[in-house]
Amino acid sequence: MAKRLSNESPIGDILKEIIQLNRLQPGIDQIAVKEAWASLMGNGVNTYTRNVVLKGSVLYVELTSAVLREELSYGKDKIIKMINEELRRDVVKEVVLR
Repeated sequence: MAKRLSNESPIGDILKEIIQLNRLQPGIDQIAVKEAWASLMGNGVNTYTRNVVLKGSVLYVELTSAVLREELSYGKDKIIKMINEELRRDVVKEVVLR
């Protein structure tokens, strides 16, 4: 049974409770990671990005340029760090470039 919050609970606590009870966090993370990728990588990379999908803690990025894929593969750790800093928690543990 759900925990009843007092009438004077902060809205942030109420939203966290709703997200937890309805198991909405994976969907929210999926959207947040897509937005973080778009904002952090900029227009140059986004024009060659076909799809960004978060499955569990693995970020799958589908690129249309083999040269860009090779270049980004050297900075996977930095990409993980930048996305997790943007989201303010550890969401991405691994990046797979396709």
